[in-house]
Amino acid sequence: MSTKQEKIEKLLEMQRRFIALDRERGVNMDEYFVPDEDSDLHNYRQDYMEHAMDVVKLAHEEKGSKN
Repeated sequence: MSTKQEKIEKLLEMQRRFIALDRERGVNMDEYFVPDEDSDLHNYRQDYMEHAMDVVKLAHEEKGSKN
């Protein structure tokens, strides 16, 4: 399992790739919300959400709070 910091770095890398893609050629709403399987953004939102929720869970565990 990845550490919280590794997951945060993964999220930041995903953001950098998204921003670069948007600046390079633009990203329309259809590609973002319902991308084709061959799209650079295929599963992007799902993967990003899963990593973000893992970070939240790890932060709660660190502090001993309930999520």
